[in-house]
Parts: sequence; structure tokens; C-alpha cells
Amino acid sequence: MTYCVGLLLKAGMVLLSDTRTNAGLDNIATYRKMFTFEEPGERCIVILTAGSLSVTQTTLAQLREGIEHPETEETPSIMQAHTMLDVAEIVGNTLASVRQDIDAKMQASKVSTAASMIVAGQRRGGAMRMFLVYPEGNFIEATEDTPYLQIGEHKYGKPILDRVVTPDTSLDDARKAVLLSMDSTLRSNLSVGMPLDFAVVEKDACRLSRVERIEAENESFRAMSQAWSNALRDGFQKIEI
Repeated sequence: MTYCVGLLLKAGMVLLSDTRTNAGLDNIATYRKMFTFEEPGERCIVILTAGSLSVTQTTLAQLREGIEHPETEETPSIMQAHTMLDVAEIVGNTLASVRQDIDAKMQASKVSTAASMIVAGQRRGGAMRMFLVYPEGNFIEATEDTPYLQIGEHKYGKPILDRVVTPDTSLDDARKAVLLSMDSTLRSNLSVGMPLDFAVVEKDACRLSRVERIEAENESFRAMSQAWSNALRDGFQKIEI
């Protein structure tokens, strides 16, 4: 399994994913779940993936083919789409088509082919937008009322996002929020694991403002995790009932 989260804020977009994939307790591997596409100053798109690895990898491969060979028109290029809504529709249609094809081949083995994606980005002259694309290809969009989206093992990291994230949250605080959200998930679910991929797209920059791979031995992440544990423990002790 995996855990991915994206925040859509007034200052920009903040995205984080883990890299663990497992097909049983004795078959654990590391695969990137964050994929970036950019033409700096013109458009920037970030895609996070969760679910069936064969479905997500095939979907990403077809999207790349559409970018590299737009003249074939088999898969429209997300880098030539007029709006981010069009990008979400291209990703959704591609995901649904791939899933249907693989599902037909895997029916006898009863292996799940469910997969979902977070699609976030901005093109020059357009607004920042973020979508959660479901396995069937339909999608929902992040809004001011719910300025974050999650896929994968999301329940452990949701409470802190509900409590601290608003559209006005700064990018620095947003980084802290998604990392603590991930830390809570790492502690509670062994199917989510390091390293982590982190990205920031500042508003109207139309490029990746920050990209970071956070390894298991990262001292800053360890210190933050320990500080959060201490703060929760101290807060618990101070509450009277």
C-alpha cells in the first residue's frame, strides 16, 4: 500500500508520498509514487499514485507516450492540455482504460487492480488546481472547504490535517503538517515506508519550487517525529477529566 497527500493553499501546493510497495509480508520493494512534469514558467504537473503498481505504471507510461508523441493522438498530451481540468480528464480516462484492460487479464487470479491518483498543477494564466482521480476515472477537486486530498492509507494522517490546515496555511507550516501526517501513518501502518518524496509548487511559478527525497536516516525528520511524540505525550498528561 502507500500514502500520498496534497495540499492546495493560497501560497501554493505541497505534496508528499511514500515509496513502499508490498505484495505480502515477504515481498516489499521501493517504487516512486510521485511523478513530475514541467515546462518551467509555462506549466507544472505533479501526479501521485496509489494502488495496483501494474495499473499505475502502465498509466504513467501511456501518459509519457502522449507527451513524447502527441501526433499519434492515442493518449492526448497532458503538457498540451488547455486547462488543468483537461489534464484531470486525460489522466482519468487513461487510468480507467488501463485498469479495465488489466482487470480483464487478472480476473481469474482475483488480484485487485484498483488504483487512484492525485493530479495537481498550474498552467500559465490559469489557477492552481488539484484533483483526486478514482479507479473508474471520475474525480473530485480540492476546495477552500477541503484544501487537501489523500490516497492510500489516509486515515492515520487525516486528524492533524483536519486540525491545522486551512487555505491560509503557509508553505513552511504545510510542509510540517504533511510530514507529521506521514509520520503518524508510518507509526501505525507497516505497509507505508520511507524514503519519502516531497515537492512544492509556489503559486503562479508554474515550476517545481522545491523537490526533496527524505531518507530513513534523515536527522531533521527524526527530530521532528520525536518532538511531535513528546508534544502529544505532554499534552495528554495536561488534560484533566
